[in-house]
Amino acid sequence: MTQRKIALSIEEAADYTGIGRNTLRQLVEWKKLPVLKVGRKVLIKTDILEMFMEANEGRDLRDRGNVKAVTRTVAN
Repeated sequence: MTQRKIALSIEEAADYTGIGRNTLRQLVEWKKLPVLKVGRKVLIKTDILEMFMEANEGRDLRDRGNVKAVTRTVAN
């Protein structure tokens, strides 16, 4: 049985979504895609990636002003 990861590295997220690694890094830098940083490693939750893909369907992800940011509400 194959378990699905709940978070992916930039490289794994690129394979998962088909979005290039550099584009994903740019989206993180622009704060359009929330991440978890563990030391130098950046992790992106798979459910966030799916929400991001739906929110930005048909948009040019290389155009900062055209990309919708995705956020997660966190309970304290």
